[in-house]
Amino acid sequence: MPVFKLGLIINPYAGIGGALALKGSDGAAVRQKALAMGAEQKAPKRAAEALELLAPLKDRIGIVTAAGDMGQRIAEQLGFETEVIYQPPEQTEAKDSQKLAELLMEQHVDLILFAGGDGTARNICDVVGETLPVLGIPAGCKIHSGVYTVTPKAAGKVVEKLVKGELLSLREADVMDIDEEQFRQGQVRARRFGEMRVPAELQYVQAVKMGGRESDELVLADIAAHVIESMNDELYIMGSGSTVASIMEELGLDNTLLGVDLVHNEELIGQDMTAEALLSAVKGKAAKLVITLIGGQGHLFGRGNQQLSPEVIRAVGRDHILVVATKTKLQALDGRPLIADTGDAELDKALSGPITVITGFHDQVIYPVASPGSE
Repeated sequence: MPVFKLGLIINPYAGIGGALALKGSDGAAVRQKALAMGAEQKAPKRAAEALELLAPLKDRIGIVTAAGDMGQRIAEQLGFETEVIYQPPEQTEAKDSQKLAELLMEQHVDLILFAGGDGTARNICDVVGETLPVLGIPAGCKIHSGVYTVTPKAAGKVVEKLVKGELLSLREADVMDIDEEQFRQGQVRARRFGEMRVPAELQYVQAVKMGGRESDELVLADIAAHVIESMNDELYIMGSGSTVASIMEELGLDNTLLGVDLVHNEELIGQDMTAEALLSAVKGKAAKLVITLIGGQGHLFGRGNQQLSPEVIRAVGRDHILVVATKTKLQALDGRPLIADTGDAELDKALSGPITVITGFHDQVIYPVASPGSE
């Protein structure tokens, strides 16, 4: 089964008016005019440039997309395992990109890779926001948004790094667009429409020492600030380890360093809890699990936190697991994946694959999780 689940959206009409000096491709009338003038659909070809770099890794990638030129045709031509989840009309519109984005979110893909321009980015941002990582393949007339790579091949390179498990930060990037009517009159007025999260090269932007080494104390404070900022009216299972302990310290709560505690509305409601007590507390309720890895080994589950039983983990759900770790701790693994060893083979398999790790304040990376014996 493929390790990396890649959502693919191609706007077949992106950039169709560029070569014909139509200054954009927004709107059915412009597209029809461009086609009547003999315009060539270049977005599928630009998407292919990105995907061709991933061909050597196609046994580790599963592409989820729409039929025809919105993704299926190019993916299958390049030999990727492809799952079609949407049948678009012959001439696609903005709503088709949005519908496909909605379906990809339901499929819990690891990344949405899309080909288009600023209009396409806006459409996808309206649906996805900052919910999951995205990456744009530049294929439109207007490329003002920060969610696009510099070239289609650059997009392929970034995805290649993700599939190989290399450490990439996630950052918020602006989604911009300009008014095409004003653009056609020679006026460029770009507006910001939102943000999406994109994978970027690993950079130490904040909380660093001279020489580029992280200051553990500052980084742990940053991680704690990120988690606390995101806390809402849910139950939070706080796992063992010093990284999670730093969050409890910032909350001003007693912490069981080698145990598991339960927090609600930033108050301690359960301390050093058993698996049975945890399951009783969270079953059928909205809950998140905050957990770190064992340094040097990489275990998330199965080493020193058996209170997090398979039943508890299932009750929480993979999408509600918050993994916290410093980049130094992750880099010490030398590329080895995080390990899920819950004692339940099916659950270990379900937990495998890329996961987001909180590494600082508004700083996250994608890192692979594997089960014992997995490829």
